[in-house]
Amino acid sequence: MTQPLTSTVEAEQPPLAVELEVGGPAPLGCQKVFARDLADGQAVDAIFVIRDRSRRQKRNGDDFVKLRLGDVTGTVEGVVWDGVEAAWEAAVPGVVVRIGGRFEVDERYGACVTVRSVRPAAEDEYDPRDLLDGPPLPYRRMLADLQELIGTTQHEHLRALLERLLSESSEIGRRWLDAPAAKYYHQAYRHGLLEHCLSVAQGVSAMAATFPDIDRDVAVAGGLLHDIGKIEAYEQDGGAIELTDAGKLQGEIPLGYFLVRREIEAIPGFPPDTAQALLHIVLSHHGQLEHGSPVVPCTREATLVHMIDNLGGRLGSFDRLEKGLQDGERWSSFDRALSGSAYFGSRTAA
Repeated sequence: MTQPLTSTVEAEQPPLAVELEVGGPAPLGCQKVFARDLADGQAVDAIFVIRDRSRRQKRNGDDFVKLRLGDVTGTVEGVVWDGVEAAWEAAVPGVVVRIGGRFEVDERYGACVTVRSVRPAAEDEYDPRDLLDGPPLPYRRMLADLQELIGTTQHEHLRALLERLLSESSEIGRRWLDAPAAKYYHQAYRHGLLEHCLSVAQGVSAMAATFPDIDRDVAVAGGLLHDIGKIEAYEQDGGAIELTDAGKLQGEIPLGYFLVRREIEAIPGFPPDTAQALLHIVLSHHGQLEHGSPVVPCTREATLVHMIDNLGGRLGSFDRLEKGLQDGERWSSFDRALSGSAYFGSRTAA
């Protein structure tokens, strides 16, 4: 059986090895080649985690496989033309694999690894720190900052709600603390949702002091809870993040609304006006109907959370892009999340 990066191996049959080219498996202990450092025409013998896979068809009707290969520096596309069935069986999302092939940059189709061999990697072939990204701050530091922020909430019902939903002692809280913030664009890693929502709530708290008509407690609670539906909408297996059936069928905003409203209704005496103000933030935080919000922000608090949330996501994209730059590079390639390229003028060639 194949082995995901973060799961415990059960004592069953050994991993399936797949070689699509002539010759036996490559020797153990290859030096890690990062996705960001691949050069046009380079032969590839490297370890990656499978982030995603899909089956496509050539014009003649034959199948081929497209892979998203990832490590701590970013992702690179891979394509398998031959041995499709064997490759599909080996390249399961979340599994660490050893890839053989060639990296090329095509003027029309872009950068891609033509994969000629793929097999599950042995544990002594890689360092997990080379493959999985994570937040810049330690988890315990973020958890302490979260508890401090919740402690500043003066509204007793909102504070009780945050403690019920975001505590390590609750099942929902443990999932929220562990979850990624997105599949790809920003904080797409373990604890990413905590990092994102905490930074949004901290930004909201700071900005609320500038605008005295804002209900600071409602806005901070909305900043912390606006993306809570992602614990139902996404699932992470090793380095692979996928939408769940519920995420595809219902969407993260309705899922989050249900989670928050259910907990509100379980707290005796929760003020209806406060509940409505908070639920409006959850429903409107994408800002526009065409971006998935069933309503647009209609309050100061909802407008503030939407603006800071959007800012946090965009700045998170800069972090993702900078990790993928080679030494000395100052411009990223075009990025859809930013609708352009990102410039990092402070980077040096050293």
